[in-house]
Amino acid sequence: MTVPKRSIIVTGGASGIGLGITRHFAPEPNTHITIFDINATTGAQVLTSLHTEFPSASLSFEPCDVSSWESQAAAFAKVVAEQGRVDVVFANAGITEKSSVLAGIHDAEPVKPGLMTVDVNFKGVIYSVNLAAHYIAKNSTVSGSRGNIICTASNAGIYPFPMAPMYSATKHGVVGLVRSLARPLEKEQIQINALAPAVIETNIAPSGDLFKSMVLTPMSTATKAVAQLVEDRSLTGKVAELHGEKVTFAEQPAYVDADTEKNIETFWRLGYA
Repeated sequence: MTVPKRSIIVTGGASGIGLGITRHFAPEPNTHITIFDINATTGAQVLTSLHTEFPSASLSFEPCDVSSWESQAAAFAKVVAEQGRVDVVFANAGITEKSSVLAGIHDAEPVKPGLMTVDVNFKGVIYSVNLAAHYIAKNSTVSGSRGNIICTASNAGIYPFPMAPMYSATKHGVVGLVRSLARPLEKEQIQINALAPAVIETNIAPSGDLFKSMVLTPMSTATKAVAQLVEDRSLTGKVAELHGEKVTFAEQPAYVDADTEKNIETFWRLGYA
């Protein structure tokens, strides 16, 4: 029996952490990686470069705006049509703060904040997770896991980040989404986890000068975490904090009291809220 190729999707895979993830998996045999990115020109250039760097790799590129359901749904459907399946999805695409929550607070009239950061970093991840779960759930399993969803959050989704509160809010949202979906997706034999990087030097920052005064985390820490989350079938609902060369699982807060724990467990038992 021919073993089907493992099909991996990386959103935002043409740069930054997404490109690091793509490079990590590119040398693996019997694996196809599809890069989703909004910039078709950059995507095509990166694909050419990767084919040169990894001549035996199975790679493709799909232009995709993750903030658009229609764009993501079409891109996922094309992957399934061409590869026959989806096994691992990295909901990685993200942008920096594009507008201030406090826009115009000293102006004569209120100013509506722009929500592009929310659209890409949170809505886009919700779309990716929905589509990933839809297609991964169709996989048969003999190993206890049908597949993996890994979302890129940030340590700004664990700690307050006053310089970019909207960005921080989206990443807190991703952390909450992953932790809350762990149990429902476990019933479907699908793993879901998150990466919470500290400062990794990528092109997401408005200027490279920003990194000169920072304590940087190497890309190798991200790929080390990714390998662990994909290979260990017992891990789900985890938030892997990446700091320096270390990967530490950030634990969710303890319940403030037994009544709170009882209420949340009762919601789960009842099946609605």
